[in-house]
Amino acid sequence: MRRMMFVLTVLLFGAVAASPILAQDNPFLGTWKLNTAKSKAEGMTLPKSLTRTVTADGKSMKYSFEGVGADGTAVAYSFSTNFDGKASVVTGTGTPGGADGITLKHVSATRTEATLTKGGKEIGKSEAEVSKDGKTTTLKAKGKGADGKEWSSTTVYDKQ
Repeated sequence: MRRMMFVLTVLLFGAVAASPILAQDNPFLGTWKLNTAKSKAEGMTLPKSLTRTVTADGKSMKYSFEGVGADGTAVAYSFSTNFDGKASVVTGTGTPGGADGITLKHVSATRTEATLTKGGKEIGKSEAEVSKDGKTTTLKAKGKGADGKEWSSTTVYDKQ
């Protein structure tokens, strides 16, 4: 019985210790800086600067964005997601389209899809893909603003 408890304890601690190591294999994790020269938008303006930080937070991932909007105002918003098909609350200022919710799902190891919502209503969709070398993330998004006008963007982030 003691041997069984010892083996279970070792397995449990091994699994807990391995979690951070496994998280390092996630290509989305890290700090990413918007490359404004490689990014473009139609029907909207891109921020002057934006840094995206993605961290492992237990079983979920936390996304934090900080920067300066096109009009010079501060941009700072964040959310955590479990990629379980449930909407996550977005808090802060400067979210695309004023989104207050996001639902993310993994499509592959290097690609995710998201649906942006405001007040429970869909306002946009996006797709993010990390390059094979892990140095670039390209985010393609489109939606409708509060004014009913369509917008789209392709933003490129370089890993720091």
